[in-house]
Amino acid sequence: MGVAGTGPVTRAGRPRTLTRAGMALCEVLSPSTSSFDRATKLAIYAREGVPWAWLIDPLARTLEVLKLENGRWTILATHAGNEVVRTEPFEAIELELAALWGDVGDAPSLPG
Repeated sequence: MGVAGTGPVTRAGRPRTLTRAGMALCEVLSPSTSSFDRATKLAIYAREGVPWAWLIDPLARTLEVLKLENGRWTILATHAGNEVVRTEPFEAIELELAALWGDVGDAPSLPG
């Protein structure tokens, strides 16, 4: 998952350039960067033609699924809490949101 642009350097020391946008991206929001991620970065991803974005907010415990349509982001779904979801563009995968928040359950006790 990535956006067209300059990436890491090659072994020869030249910049590696990606030639096309990634299929999807996932941003983990934090209070200090949420506005930048939502406004500035999403605009860049739209400009580069990334068709899908997931915004994960660990404090709000939400997963927003966005799809790029006609150059604008549309929120297709907002999942919250400890839901178990199958969502675009990876609906073949079941995702336990609790795993994102660290609430998968109690760890088994170790003997002794």
